[in-house]
Amino acid sequence: MQQRPFHQVDVFTAQAYRGNPLAVVLDGTGLSTETMQEFTNWTNLSEATFLLPPTPEGRAAGADYRVRIFCPGRELPFAGHPTLGSCHAWLQAGGKPQVAGKVVQECGVGLVTLRQDGDRLAFAAPALIKSGPLAEDDVALIARGLGVDRSDILHHAWCDNGPNWRGVMLRSAEQVLALKPDASILGQLDVGVVGPRGKVGVIGSTDAEGIAFEVRAFFPGNNGLAEDPVTGSLNAALAQWLIGAGLAPTQYVAAQGTCLGRAGRVYVQQDGDTIWVGGSSVTCVSGEVLL
Repeated sequence: MQQRPFHQVDVFTAQAYRGNPLAVVLDGTGLSTETMQEFTNWTNLSEATFLLPPTPEGRAAGADYRVRIFCPGRELPFAGHPTLGSCHAWLQAGGKPQVAGKVVQECGVGLVTLRQDGDRLAFAAPALIKSGPLAEDDVALIARGLGVDRSDILHHAWCDNGPNWRGVMLRSAEQVLALKPDASILGQLDVGVVGPRGKVGVIGSTDAEGIAFEVRAFFPGNNGLAEDPVTGSLNAALAQWLIGAGLAPTQYVAAQGTCLGRAGRVYVQQDGDTIWVGGSSVTCVSGEVLL
């Protein structure tokens, strides 16, 4: 074991302790998968990441660093808030991208490009692994698990970009915030729920804060169903689905974490064929860990 540089970063917020925290081990060289998983479980956070040099293939393709992403109990090929938080920590620790203004991350899904968007970082949403409408049996199950009528689910789609999210849109943000999901029904599913904050049925409508949608994410955690404070992978997939289906404008802001006392803000923008998903990050803890 040795002392390794470590940051704990709050992601999708410009105000510390209002976003989604991430543990970042800045040098994961030589660590086994088992050690990475054990450390992740110990942190009791939704994810931890371990930065490594890119593989030779990744370096040749332009990767600046490689990251392994873990959540409690499993490794993830991709996740959004760990992507932004890891890049923030890498840059803050002195990382220099091969191309100015662009960072290329190597991870389980391949290469993910990030760019600076003012004082925020944004990642290019990776291609969906699975898309299209959900099976009706799944929709009915999700409705029961969320405690809503089937008719309250206005739209639905696979939002699988690594984590196999099932996305559903409800009638309003208020309905999304009132949900009390049943873990006995949804305990084995990754479910993303979105509802409009602005005028219902008007594409591009926002509330007084300029926020278009409220998002909640439920997934299997250490002790049953858990709720993620702010979820980059889900918001990326939701954006691809909603914009592609004409259910959202090509640029909007989503809120997430409200029910958990957080104030996550996710900035979405379509630029040509690419959808960028961004947010601010704040380093809250800096030091070393023994691994």
